Amino acid sequence: MAVLDHEGTFSIMYGRFGVPVGAGYLPGYLARPDNAGVYPVVVAVPGIDGLTPSERDICRRLARRGLAAVAVDLYERDGPTNLDKYAALSDRRAATILDEVREFLASDDVDWAHADGVGLLGIDVGGRFALAMAARRRWVRSIAVCYTPLTGDENRETQVADLLSHIPVPLLGLYGAADELIATETVDEAQRRNEAGQWLLYEDAGHGFLDI
Repeated sequence: MAVLDHEGTFSIMYGRFGVPVGAGYLPGYLARPDNAGVYPVVVAVPGIDGLTPSERDICRRLARRGLAAVAVDLYERDGPTNLDKYAALSDRRAATILDEVREFLASDDVDWAHADGVGLLGIDVGGRFALAMAARRRWVRSIAVCYTPLTGDENRETQVADLLSHIPVPLLGLYGAADELIATETVDEAQRRNEAGQWLLYEDAGHGFLDI
């Protein structure tokens, strides 16, 4: 792995990382402080574009603040379009992958992760899988989602809007008031259903505002 010295609060290690899932590996990315120790963990769930420079940058930013960040690409790379790859990934398969990522982090093979409780960061449609896990898995201790659609999943196994009132952990939702794909009233409705969460709208921000 590459080592980045003297940038941010922590010097970090970062690089592409094969995440053990089932009998094989999924493409992933790992960033963590370059010091011996056990660190809180954030698992990033990318949108349909997979592991882009934006997701990798977010992982590095988290690591510079003392967290271990692992991103995993859930989507098959041989589909004709990104939307087809997302449609082909069932909610059950996504849950299995994320469960196995957490099991890996809690295994004896990893000595740098505090994996009793894990934070999730869901980006775009990846946030739908993250929200479902936050409602159903006790190992999820916090969640943030960024411009995650809250409607339009009526043909999927899970409708995330129905889960919002069942999420017991701290939740932060980040959205753009000028998002051309997500209506602001759906964010207001999410705040109503998830009163303990904080759902923010950034003025003049469009969809994908975290992309670099």
